[in-house]
Amino acid sequence: MPQVPVTELAQYVGKELGRSEWLQIDQDRINLFAEATGDFQFIHVDPAKAAKTPFGSTIAHGFLTLSLIPKLMEGILVLPEGLKMVVNYGLDSVRFIQPVKVDSRVRLKVDLTSAIEKKPGQWLLKATVTLEIEGQDKPAYIAEPLSLCFV
Repeated sequence: MPQVPVTELAQYVGKELGRSEWLQIDQDRINLFAEATGDFQFIHVDPAKAAKTPFGSTIAHGFLTLSLIPKLMEGILVLPEGLKMVVNYGLDSVRFIQPVKVDSRVRLKVDLTSAIEKKPGQWLLKATVTLEIEGQDKPAYIAEPLSLCFV
């Protein structure tokens, strides 16, 4: 991830930082997420039954798509120089707009919303991220992840 002096973080607030590479959401990924979480709802793991729904296929778990934020933000989110570690500090908001159908490709658009020094050596970065679905006008979601950076 790009690092900049803390005095320059404010220059990135309110700006688009970039987009990730496309990532395909295949049935294997969905099934592995179901195994990890115990969420085996048919709409995610039963292609035959899911084909009879309005979606016409299985769809990714909403939380699966949210769990991709750290990986997809990697190399895009600007971080304070001298970073020792960064931890997930939660989400301020999430709105699921449309589901991600199996075999869709997604990418993350990242905007930096704020950069606040919580205490000396700790910076709270808030981003607004949009999970775009290839070929779709509407995104899968818009979320506001928080990253606590230790310098």
